[in-house]
Amino acid sequence: MIMKFSVIIPVYNRPDEVAELLDSLLAQTSRNFEVVIVEDGSTVPCRQQVDAASARGLDALYFAKDNEGRSIARNYGMDHATGDYFVFFDSDCVIPTDYFANLERALTDNPLDCFGGPDAAHDSFSDKQKAINYSMTSFLTTGGIRGGKISLEKFVPRTFNMGFSRAVYERVGGFREMFSEDIDMSTRIRQAGFSIGLLQNPVWHKRRVDFRKFFRQVYVFGMSRITLHLLYPGSLKVVHLLPAVFVVGVIALLALGFVCPWCWALLAMYFVAVFFGAIMATHSLKIALLAVPAAIIQLGGYGLGFIKAFTLKILLRRGRDINEEIQLRKGK
Repeated sequence: MIMKFSVIIPVYNRPDEVAELLDSLLAQTSRNFEVVIVEDGSTVPCRQQVDAASARGLDALYFAKDNEGRSIARNYGMDHATGDYFVFFDSDCVIPTDYFANLERALTDNPLDCFGGPDAAHDSFSDKQKAINYSMTSFLTTGGIRGGKISLEKFVPRTFNMGFSRAVYERVGGFREMFSEDIDMSTRIRQAGFSIGLLQNPVWHKRRVDFRKFFRQVYVFGMSRITLHLLYPGSLKVVHLLPAVFVVGVIALLALGFVCPWCWALLAMYFVAVFFGAIMATHSLKIALLAVPAAIIQLGGYGLGFIKAFTLKILLRRGRDINEEIQLRKGK
């Protein structure tokens, strides 16, 4: 089976990261793909980096457009792509050299309309990035929903490592400009009857470089889960409630601990489990120590965002006009 992939990458002010991503694509053992870079209104463009990669033999297209959001940029890229499959990476990803060789072999053996894969931390990443990566991928903190081998929820591809066929795009349309747009897209693909599968074909994902930005990211994720619930009634699962339960539980246990000290012991036991889980996964004491605050930020940030959105949109019934909220634009 001969297939061509179009790698769609939206970019906003990340020329150095794009250069590293393009280097990893140049190193692929299989080069049956083109790269479509869409500069989404950047003030620090990456045109020079793309031209340099093209001069070294990478089949790359570069487009610059006004800033409208990453979903609109991805849709723009698909409109200008020529491949049979569209593959999506974030601009802060680095791709293992055998990624496309593995992908082509997997799709030949088991054709899928839509696929996704996990992410991991490269050895060169900072200790804080590795701690955040552990927190974002550990069963103890996410329930395995981001591509883990053990999961509490059906796998949903995410745009740091996701792809689907041209036929999917032609029937379902593009991404909507909203937070958690990849979950929305995956849900629409599944509802249209297309096949979706998890391929154990990871990418290296840098993630946030500091805890403040990480908190903001997961806080938005928590809020967007309620938007997804309103778009798709019945999509809210128990695993999505756990961060909110964590926030309420921590507050309750901290308060009760003044009366019953064993309540503090319960909290300590969970964080000790996170610590030793990180030790086993990373073999680093420093990363394991950083993984504990990373887990607190992840669960706390997501839980607080979830609680705020639940209160405003479900209990107070404010901001429930989803079509206006997510600004469908070209992705409707």
